[in-house]
Amino acid sequence: MDNERIREFCLSLPYAAETLNWGHHLVYWAGDREIGGKMFAMTDADATGFGVLWFHCGAERFHELLEIEGISAAPHLARAHWVAVERWDVLRPREFEEELRRAHDLIYDKLPKRVKILLSLPQKEREKLIRERKKLLAKRAAKKDTSSAAAKPISSKRAQVRRVRAGAKSMSSHSAKS
Repeated sequence: MDNERIREFCLSLPYAAETLNWGHHLVYWAGDREIGGKMFAMTDADATGFGVLWFHCGAERFHELLEIEGISAAPHLARAHWVAVERWDVLRPREFEEELRRAHDLIYDKLPKRVKILLSLPQKEREKLIRERKKLLAKRAAKKDTSSAAAKPISSKRAQVRRVRAGAKSMSSHSAKS
């Protein structure tokens, strides 16, 4: 198994999508992230981090998988019953596919009803809604950036006032000593 075969398999699952997050992780989602989808697996695209594959396995399967050498609790995600596979030879290809299918199904079942309704729409309608949602999110981000940019001069003015006051205090303490 390798990243390309995992990617191919994950994207073949119903309503699966992928994004590149945190610089070098390919994250696979049950449902598009912009409409409320949730991640079910991720791989390290450039093999720089710990492990080669992380996936959700559910509470029941979590402890069983931890007994396999080469599989450990995923850093930062173990609370949510995610495991990390350290190398590609830990499981056979069919086992990887079974685990990833199970991860996708577990996460899909947890999706909110409104997200499942959106996913059940015809593909063209769903894609249109996702595009509109992305535009809305981009507009909000741009608005947030402009409002925070406008706030920066105020904070820098506050810093200037503090420096002036601190300078005035030190000047008065020098004159009091003389």
